[in-house]
This record gives sequence, structure tokens and C-alpha cells, in this order.
Amino acid sequence: MTDRLALLLWAATPERPELAVTPLVHALAARALDAEVEIHFAGPAVRWLVEGVADAAWPTPAREKSVGDFLAEALAADVRIYACGMARAAWVADGEALIPAAGAAGATAFVARALDPAWRTLVY
Repeated sequence: MTDRLALLLWAATPERPELAVTPLVHALAARALDAEVEIHFAGPAVRWLVEGVADAAWPTPAREKSVGDFLAEALAADVRIYACGMARAAWVADGEALIPAAGAAGATAFVARALDPAWRTLVY
């Protein structure tokens, strides 16, 4: 069994904050099982990494926990996060900054994970 998990978020965008929580909870669950975890943000989902966007999004009407809270928990659990360069160019405006924890990794990096038998991948 592998202990490495790479997640790709592309359809879970800020317009639908309820879709972003499941991948973040899955990342936390994998870390609780001592797996190495990374999340790749592609397409419009890269906006989750723009300063303030996740903190201002609530996945439930009760607003008990923001998407930013879930993201912060994942980061505190040592989940690595990556922004796709092409997505960043298309979806992050000049003058906007990504959160400091966001690294850079393009489509090839995620495809390499998918092709590597040491890794499992999930797409959201």
C-alpha cells in the first residue's frame, strides 16, 4: 500500500465553497493515517490560494467554519499545496497575492504523480 496522496482541485471553485471541504477533509484524513499529502490547485480553483478568498467563503449556511479554516488545518497538518502556473496566469489578477504556503507546480507535476505507482491521486 502506498502512503502518498496527491489531490487535484479544479472544479471545487470559490463560487461553490461547499465543494472545497471534502478534498480538504480527505487530505486531513490521509495525514491522520501518516500519508504524505499534497494538493494541486488548477483552473479557477487556484483562486482558493489568493489571500483572503478562502477566509471569506463558508461551505454551510451555519457558517461555523470557513474554507480558510479547513485550509489552515490542512497546512498545520503538513499538507503541501501547489498552484498551477497556467491557472495562476489565467485566474489570479495583477496585484493579487497567493497565501505564503502556496508553492508552484504545473500540470506535468500532477500527471507525474498519477503515473507514479508510489502515489495515489484523487480529482475534485
